[in-house]
Formats: sequence, structure tokens, C-alpha cells
Amino acid sequence: MSSYGNDCAEIVRAARPGSYRIGMILGSGLGELAGEMENAVRIPYSKLPGFPVSTVSSHGSELVAGELEGVPVVILSGRAHYYESGNPSIMRTPVETLKTLGCEILLATNAAGSLREEVQPGSPMLITDHINWSGLNPLIGEEDEKRFLDMTAAYDKDLQAAMHRAAKADGHALAEGVYMWFSGPSFETPAEIRMARILGADAVGMSTVPEVILARFLGMRVAAMSIITNLGAGMQAHGLSHDETKSVAKLGLARMKKLVRGFVKEVSHG
Repeated sequence: MSSYGNDCAEIVRAARPGSYRIGMILGSGLGELAGEMENAVRIPYSKLPGFPVSTVSSHGSELVAGELEGVPVVILSGRAHYYESGNPSIMRTPVETLKTLGCEILLATNAAGSLREEVQPGSPMLITDHINWSGLNPLIGEEDEKRFLDMTAAYDKDLQAAMHRAAKADGHALAEGVYMWFSGPSFETPAEIRMARILGADAVGMSTVPEVILARFLGMRVAAMSIITNLGAGMQAHGLSHDETKSVAKLGLARMKKLVRGFVKEVSHG
């Protein structure tokens, strides 16, 4: 692993001493949650060695360390994607930093396209497993034998149960399903969406899977959520656009924030 994780953790500790149990990566349109942290410090990625600065308009580029529901949390507000650089391990240093700060749990969020008509735009979906359709992997080139990583339980069952309890407390049922990672940045074709449905995917997107692999490699427990921003190509009357992704993500933000807050409370009591 790189040496930057320790350096970045020291910068965070110097700005806000303390330890953390939960780390989060916020996807498209979800950065508002970082603004609700209490007793927080905000550090631009540009001030953290090895951190990538996102080129995507809907992503912030700052680390926020503070408290959410009274629980110490570190939020990565915005991520870099494979399609921005051609590097599948672009988020390696940020995930390492979370681990070095003591985070045992990673909650990753993203915006995704639904392959199920009953899971409509604006809905949250709990990710229970993934399909790495890109064929890329952030552990390529890793020499440690740990690179042969068991992904049988990539998404922690107890953390999934905690998210369902948070949804129940909020009075809603929570959709769940399998997320398929496409490299992007172009959206999928209708034929690719038909293929994805046949292969067992419930949602498609351009992120998260590399971060999950890295987190599991580091021994972290993982939960992940999508905000559904559209139906897959060929499943809706109009075409797909990033503008739609950003605007619909904001519509689902209120419920996602409640879910995340409820999840933090559930996990902190565990």
C-alpha cells in the first residue's frame, strides 16, 4: 500500500484530534450531508498528499471530520472515478486514510440507474452485492498475497440489517439489490442494460466497486447505498444525462440523509 495514508491521517489528527469508527464516501449530489456535521474540520483534498481532486461537477473534494448524531465520523465528500484518470486504484489513499484514522466501517454512496421499474428515480437502494463488469481491479500490481481477496461477504450482513432497521424507523421499506460497475464515462447502451438485467444486476453505475475492494483488502466492513436517479437506457422515454443524475439525486437526498443518520445511530449502539 502507499505511504500517503499515514501522512494524511496525521494531518487530520492535527486539525481534529480523536479517533473514528465510521468512514463515508459520498457520491453525486450527496455532499450536503457533510455540511451537517458538528464540531467538524474541513480539509480540501488538495491539502492531503495522494488525494485525487474530482473533476466531476456534482462531487466535492474535501475531507470532513466531525460528529454525526454524536458519533465521530470521517466523510470523504466526493470521489474520483476510474474514468477520470484510467486508474482503478485512484481512491486508494483516501480509503487508506480512513482505515489509518481507525475507521472499522465504510459506508459508500453513489447515484445509479435502476434496472427494476418498481425502484423508481428518487429511491434509495441498499447494495447487497456487486458485479465488476469493468474487469478492472484496484489490487492489480499488489505483490502481497492478500491480493487474492475473498469477496464472498463484501457487503456486511450485519450492516445491511442496521440499514434496514434505520429505514423501518423512518417508516419506509428499503429496496435492495446487486450493483453492476461499468467503467464510464459514457452511459450504458440499451443492449448493455438488457444484458445486465439477464446477468442479475438491479442497478448500474460508474463507481463504488473499487472502493469496496480496497476497504475489504484493508479489513474494513462495508455497507453501500445508491440513490436511483434514472431507469437504465431503453427503459425510459428520454435519454440519459449527468444533469438528470444531479437533479434527481437532490430529490432523494432528504430520505438518504435520514437513512445515513439512522444507520450511524444503529451502528454506534452495536
